[in-house]
Amino acid sequence: MFAAIINLNGHAGYVHWGFIDLSVPNLIVIVAMFVVFLIALVAPFPGHRRRGRS
Repeated sequence: MFAAIINLNGHAGYVHWGFIDLSVPNLIVIVAMFVVFLIALVAPFPGHRRRGRS
């Protein structure tokens, strides 16, 4: 169903940065992984709350 929305038969665009050549889909995946990693560093653990003295 999703293949009908996005044409996967075309050539991917490339980002040329010095001697580094990355395809745009690979660059999107790398950026998404970096964002998820940063969120994992900043987000608090579930159930881990500071308990005040009562």
